[in-house]
Amino acid sequence: MKMKAAVIRELGLPQPYGKSRPMKIEEVELAAPQNREILVQVKAASLCHSDLSSVNGNRPRQMPMVLGHEAAGVVVECGPGVDDLSPGDHVALIFAPSCGECISCKEGHPGRCEPGQQANGAGTLLGGGIRLSQDGKPVYHHVGVSAFAEYCVVNRGSAVKISKDLPFDQAALFGCAVLTGVGAALNTANVFPGSTVAVVGLGGVGLNALLGAKVGGASQIIAIDVHDDKLELAKGLGATAGVNAKDENAVQKVKELTGGGVDFGFEMAGSVQAMELAYRVTKRGGTTVTAGLPHPDARWELQHVNLTAEERTIKGSYVGSCVPTRDVPRYIDLFKRGMLPVSELMSDHIGLEDINEGFDKLASGRTVRQIIML
Repeated sequence: MKMKAAVIRELGLPQPYGKSRPMKIEEVELAAPQNREILVQVKAASLCHSDLSSVNGNRPRQMPMVLGHEAAGVVVECGPGVDDLSPGDHVALIFAPSCGECISCKEGHPGRCEPGQQANGAGTLLGGGIRLSQDGKPVYHHVGVSAFAEYCVVNRGSAVKISKDLPFDQAALFGCAVLTGVGAALNTANVFPGSTVAVVGLGGVGLNALLGAKVGGASQIIAIDVHDDKLELAKGLGATAGVNAKDENAVQKVKELTGGGVDFGFEMAGSVQAMELAYRVTKRGGTTVTAGLPHPDARWELQHVNLTAEERTIKGSYVGSCVPTRDVPRYIDLFKRGMLPVSELMSDHIGLEDINEGFDKLASGRTVRQIIML
């Protein structure tokens, strides 16, 4: 079938993207779903910092590619071997496909699925297939989803069935931002009642980590960002204090607020500076968790003796250490009960043709989640 999609052919074009236009709205061919694949009509897709990291070159990708990974839509067709979904079902799309057979999947860690990560790196679907093309030449998939398009074909392991009463713009957030942020707090860190938390970087993932820490019962949640308006938003969502990361006394302020540092420091900005700050505000014996994805060449210097003498823990968190089939329904239920007000993170609704200007807004750091409605 032919459809409209936002195609990127060159990484690292200069800002403003509204002028350089790295994303071109073009007609592409989408082949029918094959074994264990489904065809989905995309209804809503969010602009996430991980997409921006591909546009600006921080996350090198195969070119050309249709970006977009945080989305929701309606199943149109099921390929062979898919017997637990039907046309008309609503699904949230997940950027980490899982094969269900590798050691990580069998151990209950589908986000670590090695075949899935290999496929994402190669720009293919799980199993190596490519269903996108132009003039007979392949167009690569973005982390198994490619949702900045009218339709997408994904592996069955990239979709979670959701209830039909959830609006698509809200449902899209559960495919990445909610899973990654809330999961980092509840699964990776295991935030416990009465604990203290600092979140560095208040984008969609960081604010969801804040919400997850609140659900986990944290007694203090310190929001840290370079934008004061985001600090105010965080306070409205449950942060007990806000500290501007540009303040030369930021670390000392957090330590004064918490009596020596936090139990859990979260780095959610994807930068070395943010990671250093999150580590410095974590107390002795505390845990620093990062879900940031900086450029592969980025390195962070760590004083070895400090790690040992203070009995620190550093943990990476990918897809929030989630089991999507378990956690997406769980987090949607928390949202419906008013405990995860993720709808307050939606900054704007835009059309596919506005995608370049949307990336400019995202790069400015002054927006949380813009939703492309299709």
